[in-house]
Amino acid sequence: MRRHEFQPGRLIAGLVLTAAGVLYLLGAAGEADPPWFFVLMMTAGGLAFAAVTGLVTYAVRRDRRERIRESSER
Repeated sequence: MRRHEFQPGRLIAGLVLTAAGVLYLLGAAGEADPPWFFVLMMTAGGLAFAAVTGLVTYAVRRDRRERIRESSER
């Protein structure tokens, strides 16, 4: 498998959605009783955090590429 760049926004989104799925499975099994609004807020907040993380990662990588391009042109 070829190496690919690390994408922390996708990692955060996956972890949040996995946690929400586990909470629903625990609720269905009767092990936990999470309120529906908690899971909804956790999912929405986690996806928003993942989006911000993705945007910051993109901006940092774009800036780094521009600096490398400028230094190689000199």
